[in-house]
Amino acid sequence: MQHRRRIKHTKSLEERLAEEAKELRATAATLPPGYEREALLRRARQDETAAHVTEWLNSPGLRPPT
Repeated sequence: MQHRRRIKHTKSLEERLAEEAKELRATAATLPPGYEREALLRRARQDETAAHVTEWLNSPGLRPPT
């Protein structure tokens, strides 16, 4: 049976997503207009949206239903 490798992250999910989005945008800036560039920009937007949603879900104003 295989065991899952556990990783202890040193950065929060929001920080990792923001860092990846920044790297994707930098890579996309070096590419000519086209499919590959648009795919990288779309992935960067998805990462930024995921970071915002995660931040919102973890906010103290959000309460579980009772």
